[in-house]
Amino acid sequence: MKEWNFDVVIIGGGVTGCAVARELSRYDLRTALVEREEDVCSGTSKANSAIVHAGHDAVPGSAKARFNVEGNRMMGQLSEDLDFEFDRNGSLILCFAEEDKPALQELYDKGVKNGVPELKIITGDEAREMEPNVSDQVVAALYAPTGGIVCPFGLTIALAENACDNGVEFIFHQQVRKIIKTENGYSLETTDGVIHAAYVVNAAGVYADELHNMVSERKLHIIPRKGDYCLLDKEAGNHVRHTIFQLPGKLGKGILVTPTIHGNLLTGPTAKDIEDKEATATTAEELAEIMEKGSVSVKNVPFRQVITSFSGLRAHEEGDDFIVGEAEDAPGFFDAAGIESPGLTSAPAIGVYLAEEVAKKAGAKKKADWNGKRKGFVRPEKMGREERAALIKEHPEYGTIICRCEGVSEGEIMDAVNRTLGAVSLDGIKRRVRQGMGRCQAGFCTPKTMEILARERGMKMEDICKNAPGSNMLTGHK
Repeated sequence: MKEWNFDVVIIGGGVTGCAVARELSRYDLRTALVEREEDVCSGTSKANSAIVHAGHDAVPGSAKARFNVEGNRMMGQLSEDLDFEFDRNGSLILCFAEEDKPALQELYDKGVKNGVPELKIITGDEAREMEPNVSDQVVAALYAPTGGIVCPFGLTIALAENACDNGVEFIFHQQVRKIIKTENGYSLETTDGVIHAAYVVNAAGVYADELHNMVSERKLHIIPRKGDYCLLDKEAGNHVRHTIFQLPGKLGKGILVTPTIHGNLLTGPTAKDIEDKEATATTAEELAEIMEKGSVSVKNVPFRQVITSFSGLRAHEEGDDFIVGEAEDAPGFFDAAGIESPGLTSAPAIGVYLAEEVAKKAGAKKKADWNGKRKGFVRPEKMGREERAALIKEHPEYGTIICRCEGVSEGEIMDAVNRTLGAVSLDGIKRRVRQGMGRCQAGFCTPKTMEILARERGMKMEDICKNAPGSNMLTGHK
């Protein structure tokens, strides 16, 4: 049985856990992040709308409102420091009937109270002038210039790499099964070991309630809320330029239509409360709902160009707000629970807050040599001709294209495998450099990618998995 000792352990390698890890790496603390999967960004953080919300939807005074607006403000500088893609493309929230205008005004008023800058209510004609494909039925819209789009993989992996480079240890393939309060903090019983830590940060997504309830009498209840999405080919990527929302209802912000940071078009999500915390299969009924409701907002969405569909689970806590901070009756146990939308936007701000709270509790000082910068992946496809030629001359592997749909080279795949917290699975490569994310959905590039992964990792081909152990790509080997 393995045994580890740390000052702080973070449970969960999603965007919130990785944001906390990066911020804690500023301090002179022995910090670890434990994740049950083979990689970061393997749960809720990998399947969402990839939206940086402006902050007008959350109830004023709520944790969602606070961290949403703070996280939105941080995102631009963070993208520069950590070298991930981010575009403040702005958003439109559509109103389809005169009698619903008061609800739009209420959304505007909430945004102003929350501190969202530059909000403006515009007419339907002004909305169509900004977005020609917006429905003819739109009578007004709320324009939020500070809304944006990001790559959830890029953000999460950037946070994780920078945390690791600053000393945070990442422990994969370890599911926390039991937490016991001890004299010196907590003992976490994992898949095949025990982790001892003075402080715990619970960022376990849909399982955060189960872990919290092991140490606290104030019980939490997280309801998995499933949302399906349709991703369209890049040929459809310019159908809208802004993120298009409908006036929100009790289950969320409705079906959105948005460009992605990589040039595709995304529609979704549905919203269905379920019991199974692992149920991420899409259904024909839910995908049909996306197409029907998405077409209410935007005309002529080319759904025939859908290249894939997927589903994710939101960690909806029945109190309908984020639960962030130290548990009242469990000193040293800090929650980041119920982190649903706008969780992706809020994660950087939650990371700052929780790291400061833990450091204060621990009496930890900041490191003198902390480095908050990280260099992202080399992308020859985005270089000028001369720069690209010089790169290929020095590193010929960048001239060998493996994934033709996304223009991903052998050099990029090698980088994905060999850099800090490098990929150990095909999904890990895909999340880092987009191999297999194009029109053919890895139909042609998988064999060669497997060869590169096997070579760089010293693995056998039959041991290569799509993601977690057991998802082997090759079967029947004797």
